[in-house]
Amino acid sequence: MEGEHDDSQKLSLFYESGIYYFDDSNAVFVDPVRVLNRSYHRFTVSPSTYYSRFFKSPTTPNSVSSTVSSSLRKRKRKPKEPPPLNERELIALQRHQEARPLLLAAHECLLKSTELLNVLKTLKSESRCSKKECEGGQQHSFVDLGRGSPQLEVTLSLRVSDADTHLPPNELEDSLSVQCCEQKVLPAFNNLVANDTKDDAVAEILDNCYIVPRESCFYMSDLGQIRNLIPAHADSGFNLIVVDPPWENASAHQKSRYATLPNRYFLSLPIKQLTHTEGAIVALWVTNREKLRSFVERELFPAWGVSYAATFYWLKVKQNGSWICDLDLFHHRPYECLILGYSPGKVNNTDNQSKFKPVKNDRVIMSIPGDFSRKPPIGDLLLEYVPGLKPSRCIELFAREIMAGWVAWGNEPLYFQDSKYFVKKMDQ
Repeated sequence: MEGEHDDSQKLSLFYESGIYYFDDSNAVFVDPVRVLNRSYHRFTVSPSTYYSRFFKSPTTPNSVSSTVSSSLRKRKRKPKEPPPLNERELIALQRHQEARPLLLAAHECLLKSTELLNVLKTLKSESRCSKKECEGGQQHSFVDLGRGSPQLEVTLSLRVSDADTHLPPNELEDSLSVQCCEQKVLPAFNNLVANDTKDDAVAEILDNCYIVPRESCFYMSDLGQIRNLIPAHADSGFNLIVVDPPWENASAHQKSRYATLPNRYFLSLPIKQLTHTEGAIVALWVTNREKLRSFVERELFPAWGVSYAATFYWLKVKQNGSWICDLDLFHHRPYECLILGYSPGKVNNTDNQSKFKPVKNDRVIMSIPGDFSRKPPIGDLLLEYVPGLKPSRCIELFAREIMAGWVAWGNEPLYFQDSKYFVKKMDQ
């Protein structure tokens, strides 16, 4: 009975936080929709749009026969002898073999958690609640707009009230009965656009609306303008810095979805200058390509002045708990890495690293992936290790969505803020 009570309590906390912690394990399961929805008051992220890759229409008879025919054709081909692995591929294989037991153990925890698996089965139906879908036009390419219309403006609509100054977010709903709407017209590019209220804001650009969470801001620019985010004083810097670079990718399919940059461009990121005077945790998303892992260890972290702290793994699973592809596929594995490091800041200390709380290594984060290149929100899993002031000052570089309380920088930080990814509460 005690075990059932613990499971029920964990499930209750999961419904509230979006994070499920397994007993005696280094693994967690994250529901990105629940985590993201804690950033909003009048809107919610639609599960059916977030998980669109796994909520596809049922397969038609024609497509079934086409698939069968295709697989029969494949079976007739004589299997090719795989070429011998080169030195870099051997290192990648060794890294995989080291991670494999951790991933298997984490996945076993998920498969044993029947209550959690039952919740995952309902993710799609959760989007059918009595809420009004947001309307939106055709999604714009901010990369193209930045090149062709650099003077473009954004209209930011804010709901403000006197209560904004003293009520916590969970009591905001009652306070908004007396409110007014304030509109600001601001440059959309090369400008810090801030929602400093405790409610969602709506940003309108051309014919589209974008939802901006409370107490957050975005700076939309190319890499050449990032230094405008460097604070005038180090004690106004950031103590949690998440970086999701658009790494070069040989896949034409991926290249068509977002612009990539050569590795050398990332060396110039001003991580030292963005770091709070008491230091920062730096979290860097990296694929399984050994070329990237080696580049991070030998060149990128040293150029940033960042020392290695730990490696987390993001294991991607389907709605039924199975992983999205075979664990041992060489060129397409069902996990990515999050490499963590310490940026020491400017505090005079002969042992700067001693002020950081050690990060637990080899944590496995499991979730159902969203759209291509979209990462799960991992800020909550890192906050306990963040040094310095609280609440933490957080920034994401190359961001494509915005979290409440965060600064988002990139050439398309509004990409997943498009109203088509949200539903609006009927009573709002």
